[in-house]
Amino acid sequence: MLQVKHLSYDVLEEGKQSEIIRDVSFTVNDGEMMVITGPNGGGKSTLAKLLMGINKPTEGRILLDGQDITDFSIDERAKAGIGFAFQQPPRFKGMTVRRLLSLAAGKPLDEKTCCGLLSSVGLCAMEYIDREADATLSGGEMKRIEIATVLAGRHELCVFDEPEAGIDLWSFSMLIKRFEQIHKEKKESLILISHQERIIRMADRIMVITDGQVESIGEADEIMPSLFGQELDSCECRRQKGGELYGA
Repeated sequence: MLQVKHLSYDVLEEGKQSEIIRDVSFTVNDGEMMVITGPNGGGKSTLAKLLMGINKPTEGRILLDGQDITDFSIDERAKAGIGFAFQQPPRFKGMTVRRLLSLAAGKPLDEKTCCGLLSSVGLCAMEYIDREADATLSGGEMKRIEIATVLAGRHELCVFDEPEAGIDLWSFSMLIKRFEQIHKEKKESLILISHQERIIRMADRIMVITDGQVESIGEADEIMPSLFGQELDSCECRRQKGGELYGA
């Protein structure tokens, strides 16, 4: 179980303190899928970075299975069982995709396992397994490879920041099936940060973040009517936004 208690995050801008995240509290139960959504610039990705330890909170605590991990480094959080996929993945010159997957898994992976992971995110495995994870790959390719690295490990909690960004519709459908499988197995908790209607509709619970604070949180069937009834009240709106609740 993840417990986030009164989390706040301030940054210094032009000599003034700006509050980016303000008193955010929530829990994610074992095996639960929570989708975090809301307008761009509302603080969703910042919250994800706080969970992974990339940024340090100004106030508040983060607990994983009862253990306070607020002061843990990124590596310590990974060892504690948190997996994280960036919105814009880093690249690794000289590192093959096969090696990257093995490092993520914490053990050498055979070719069959690597190929299965790559196929699950919509990549033709044999074309990528021995390529370097560097600038020769497109943003969409790196995005899918990074998601595969998260799937390679065993985690208590996986955080995916806009997993739909930069990938084609066919690959997106494959990712949806993978998320549905993980969720069905209930072996890992999932946090998906997304604007995408199809992802939002998969959630057990939904949290809406606006201006750095929780606007609403609750069971999916409680929150979805207010989201889709007001924001997506016509097929034309859905078509124009490509199935996204909030514009890019």
